[in-house]
Amino acid sequence: MAHTDKDIQGLHKPVILALETATMCGSVALVAENRCLAEFSLQTGETHSRRLLAGVDWLMQETGIDWSIIDAVAVSLGPGSFTGLRIGLATAKGIAMAGNANLIGVGTLDGLAAQFCATGEILICPVLDARKKEVYAGFYRSDSQDSPRLLGEHMVISPGVLCERIDEPVVLLGDGAAVYEDLFREKLAGLLKMAPANIYFPRAATIGLLALDKWRQNEFLDPAAAGPIYIRPSEAELLFGK
Repeated sequence: MAHTDKDIQGLHKPVILALETATMCGSVALVAENRCLAEFSLQTGETHSRRLLAGVDWLMQETGIDWSIIDAVAVSLGPGSFTGLRIGLATAKGIAMAGNANLIGVGTLDGLAAQFCATGEILICPVLDARKKEVYAGFYRSDSQDSPRLLGEHMVISPGVLCERIDEPVVLLGDGAAVYEDLFREKLAGLLKMAPANIYFPRAATIGLLALDKWRQNEFLDPAAAGPIYIRPSEAELLFGK
């Protein structure tokens, strides 16, 4: 029997459905009141188009939450897999418009950085494999109970040049940190701290929790105009100038 917003004990709005498809480990989650209600993730070699909607349907059925309760759809905007980002955003737009829900975008690296809990002025650097011997990365500082804040801008950069920009102890996390771990250990030596492997992939739950802050600030996207954060041009843009 489906719940309504009146009979879910202790559940306060907004209720947010979150989608994360920036990497090969896609996930969907339901969050509300600063907590994750449910999350489904699957690492697969298939495209997210074959699994995403099935995962969303499973999540809704298992929680018994009715579609009418969903206030917003949050989506990981990138950087990451171009195909994955397009699938995730298109799905989020469709669900948001069909359900008359708000659309919220969250940076993938923001979500990845927020998965590492730390105290003190520690430097956090989420690193995603960008292929072509490059990584997507950003520097974040965690100095309070708030989410880590971005220092500067997101980058697409070679792992070696990234190391040249680090001159203090740093925590690396993400699939790019795993792919280039040997190089990072060689170049950064005693400055390097590797995050646990269980937080190497972005999670929809974290995207949804960060989206709660954006909800409070009324930071919504226009479904008609919203686009992914690619950082570098796609193959189509390089080939056809689009």
